[in-house]
Amino acid sequence: MYRDTLSLLGPALPVVSFLGRLPTAMCQLGSLLLVAETSGSLATAGLTGGALAAGQTVAGPVLGRLADRHGQRGVVLAASLANAVAVTALVLAALGHATTGPLMALGAVAGATVPQVGPLARTRSVALARRSGADDRLVGTVLSFEGTLDEVSFVLGPALVGLAASVAHPAAALLLAAVLLAVCGTAFALHPTARAITPEGSGASTRTSAAERTRLPGSAYALRFAMVLQGAMFGASQAGITALTEELGEPAQAGLVYAAMGIMSAAVGLSMAAVPDRIGLATRWRVATAALVVLSVPLLFVGSLGVLYAVVVVLGAAYAPHLITVFGLTERTVPASRLAESMAFLTSGVVGGQAVALAVSGRLAEGRGAPAAFAVAVGAAAACAVLSWAVRVKAPLRSESVLRPASAEQ
Repeated sequence: MYRDTLSLLGPALPVVSFLGRLPTAMCQLGSLLLVAETSGSLATAGLTGGALAAGQTVAGPVLGRLADRHGQRGVVLAASLANAVAVTALVLAALGHATTGPLMALGAVAGATVPQVGPLARTRSVALARRSGADDRLVGTVLSFEGTLDEVSFVLGPALVGLAASVAHPAAALLLAAVLLAVCGTAFALHPTARAITPEGSGASTRTSAAERTRLPGSAYALRFAMVLQGAMFGASQAGITALTEELGEPAQAGLVYAAMGIMSAAVGLSMAAVPDRIGLATRWRVATAALVVLSVPLLFVGSLGVLYAVVVVLGAAYAPHLITVFGLTERTVPASRLAESMAFLTSGVVGGQAVALAVSGRLAEGRGAPAAFAVAVGAAAACAVLSWAVRVKAPLRSESVLRPASAEQ
């Protein structure tokens, strides 16, 4: 199935989309390390990183909506170049020892101009698959592939930042991110497959009813909230891992533990293409959320580094199935004219949920230890499970030529 996926997408698109989304994974940690080193204040670094996350959370869906309305090419091109400039300006301001206010403002701009390559690549790939007459199984494989690219980027991005910080300076990592944004973001924007997305105001999309363009089913909002909870799991896990490794006198292991979890998640994400068609997306969602609960509970009782690695790696096996399934359900649920916006909402939900949970669980971990942070992760997993059983997802009747009707229960 992955051979069919690569044949569909071609050799260049996966490469430029991966390199184009890599800076997103680099900038959050890179900005924290850079500002912490240049200002000497963890508080200033946290505020700058928080502003960056807030900017991305708020503006991401707006960029997705613009892409739905006007096509991906112009939107991604403008955002990529603007983001490269914003990240470079943040680096120069930090190196110039700017005060907290300007750093936060630049962080917010850097977050708001993130070109959303991940969500838009997913939207573009699905459109290519649907236009080629692909069945739901191949579409699912495409989503698994895109999800794996996301997972790998979020493992490799922080690793590159850590490497740059250790051999040179955190500024080097952010400047590399700016170059990747300018070069690969532009390449993604100008790739011929950008024409696979029909803007809302032209062609087949014009024939879509006004009601379909503006209305989303309630389940679409529930799926967005599920991604906020998934982000909360990421943030709380990160805070708990950091706190526990510090308690054990091995703070340098925190990034490696988190990377191990990401690698397992990416590997399982690739294997999702092998799940039989008879197991529908609704069933997969419920199974994935149940696994999140069962596999996160052992975090509450971890007391050694070896056990932490084992528990976190096993937990990573549940992350990708949940993420990929929610993306799949969203693709079946929303009108094609709002797919880019909806995909961007999902990604922004993860970013926002992670930022909030990291702040809250970090404070809990300082006062009550790592189990308090891990308890936030378990609570978020339980809420995901409840949501998966409480919400019934149905696919709408679609009139766009790029998509064909499909049932979420199939």
